[in-house]
Amino acid sequence: MVKIALLTCGAEWSGVYPEIEKAIKSVGGEVVFPEVELDYIEEVEEKLGFKVGSTNLKLLFARTMSIIEGKTEVDAAFVATCFRCAEGALVRNEVRKLIQENTNIPVVMYSFTERTKASELLTRMEALVTIVEKKALLARKKQEGVSLGIDSGSTTTKAVVMIDNEVVGTGWVYTRDVIGSAKEAVDNALKEAGISLDQVETIGTTGYGRFTVGEYYKADLIQEEITVNSKGAAYLADKQEGEATVIDIGGMDNKAISLYDAIPDSFTMGGICAGASGRFFEITARRLGVSIQELGELAAEGDWRKINMNSYCIVFGIQDLVTALAEGAKAEDVAAAACHSVAEQVYEQQLQEVDVREPVILVGGSSLLKGLVIAMEDILGKKIIVPKYSQFIGAVGAALLSSGYRYKKIKA
Repeated sequence: MVKIALLTCGAEWSGVYPEIEKAIKSVGGEVVFPEVELDYIEEVEEKLGFKVGSTNLKLLFARTMSIIEGKTEVDAAFVATCFRCAEGALVRNEVRKLIQENTNIPVVMYSFTERTKASELLTRMEALVTIVEKKALLARKKQEGVSLGIDSGSTTTKAVVMIDNEVVGTGWVYTRDVIGSAKEAVDNALKEAGISLDQVETIGTTGYGRFTVGEYYKADLIQEEITVNSKGAAYLADKQEGEATVIDIGGMDNKAISLYDAIPDSFTMGGICAGASGRFFEITARRLGVSIQELGELAAEGDWRKINMNSYCIVFGIQDLVTALAEGAKAEDVAAAACHSVAEQVYEQQLQEVDVREPVILVGGSSLLKGLVIAMEDILGKKIIVPKYSQFIGAVGAALLSSGYRYKKIKA
């Protein structure tokens, strides 16, 4: 049973604690509250030199130091504070740094509300348990042998073949029938690689259809997309050590993930509306009569400021663009406005919930849109890295991690 230290402030009085405990237990974890003496709380405050007003936050710091100094043994840490508390947000990040700089314990952060439910925390707890139980696997920096990775996503299905740390074949199709789409993507990747399925040594699956596809292919690794996508993005960007941030704008939802040594410690999923996803780009491109790739090139030449966008909703957002076109707006300005709208939503709705650390890695199919990259750089004021095969990060991560099972097979 994985021991997870609960480092929180306000979870009890807000009524969220039972939900956090439920989520931890549902993934086979055990809740641990590091015990500390009153004198130790004051001693820690003096030692850190970080003065806070909240008694609960002082206790949070003391419990953190209890772990760091070996007074309490745990396998992982879940740090959570109320989203309304600015002081809590500062402490949450300081605690994250303290744990990462002084231990090898994985940590995940969260900002909760009174309405937070266990179901919203499950992916985070699953990721924490995965990091603990598969620490050696996640530490892999190179792929070995012949591996197949399959990312069965909500909109598209991707497959890659990797041989001795190189991507040698890729497949990309729209997701229709889950198994049928996976077979088509895999066949395309195998054909490009010049090998047959029986030559593949290990298989990894991820994405919405990971269990169904994993069972069909008898996969060695079936893994949630947070840890897999993090590993794939860091590998492709050659940023597997130190800090980084991954922004994954998908077909229907988005992910913003803060990394430390290619392992996620804070992330947010979803989005306020499909107007912040690849779906918005598809509809915009169709309205302009261009391909998705052409939309990105058009946007790079346009000026988003010339278009009046009043809504984040995909329906009203498209209506704003149609109205602008009817009034004589240029296609490139409309394309630029679409890209800027998505980038702005990701920034306002998701990047506020994670610690944005450089370098920033943009992945997913939308990362291929030149106009979106420009918009994200403009809003963040940071240089964006778009690695080769950025749309295949899930499949690459699955292939890379699955290769860790190769030695077991050879030994068997």
